[in-house]
Amino acid sequence: MSLGEFDLIKRFFQRARPQPGIDVGIGDDCAVWTPTPGRQMLVSSDMLVEGRHFLATVAPERLGHKALAVNLSDLAACGATPRGFTLALALPRADAAWLERFAAGLFALADAHDIPLIGGDTTAGPLNLCITVFGEAPRGQALLRSGATAGDDVYVSGQVGDARLALEVFRGALSLPGDEFERVRSAMEVPQPRVALGQALRGIASSAIDISDGLIGDLGHVLARSEVGCTLEVDALPRSSIMSVQRLAVQHLCTLSGGDDYELLFTAPVSARAAVESAARAADTPVARIGRIEERAGLRLVDAVGKAVPATFDSFDHFKTPHA
Repeated sequence: MSLGEFDLIKRFFQRARPQPGIDVGIGDDCAVWTPTPGRQMLVSSDMLVEGRHFLATVAPERLGHKALAVNLSDLAACGATPRGFTLALALPRADAAWLERFAAGLFALADAHDIPLIGGDTTAGPLNLCITVFGEAPRGQALLRSGATAGDDVYVSGQVGDARLALEVFRGALSLPGDEFERVRSAMEVPQPRVALGQALRGIASSAIDISDGLIGDLGHVLARSEVGCTLEVDALPRSSIMSVQRLAVQHLCTLSGGDDYELLFTAPVSARAAVESAARAADTPVARIGRIEERAGLRLVDAVGKAVPATFDSFDHFKTPHA
């Protein structure tokens, strides 16, 4: 029996999970949401296109997870609390087995963050996923890219570069033993949005962004919006044990310009170092201090002894970077 559009929605995506403040969810022309008094609404959208953002070989449940994770990461970067999301889904065909696994991965992460699917759309076409997330933060407390000030420390959460390392393996540029490849592949396909850390950093961090297109490129957005410069200590970037044994050129490529990390890159005053450490512990997420903000414009890369590292690394650009 063929699976129609509305049967597909009802079978795989419509759930009876009432949420406070969500007055109407799936089943009407619009979702109806009552905002929490004293809070501001935050909205972000991300699109994932097969062959551009993910490989055809990715497991459907991992794709469902990642589609939501990359959006939750944007809310994390702003210190927001997730409230709901919509899903626009283009499918080459209505494959029930694929949809069941995709929905399982999507809702496992949604349930972990207590965030309901409140609407969306489905259509036939090349595989394309677009999620819009809605969140809230106390009025005036949302973290932005524009607050970095000269003298601030620069931090990054977790570890960086493993997702790009996995992509290099897929491209045939290098090889890894099976167990190591699975670990970096998991970093690429199942990123963990740092929602708890973002919320813990409200009132502490002066600016923040998530690393989606590469550390250098995303740090550049903070520097541009804040109208400041930065000296970044390349050797201080947190790496996995797998990354640490790669050639230095590979480490630099993956940690500095590799995308898909979905870690938080943020700044905070030197006086807030203890508060940053406390926030990291509360969120059970490690952070590393990797540089300092300066008045002089531009980004300067140095090694552990202060020697300049050539800045010849490019971050992901949707219209310049080759396809996956």
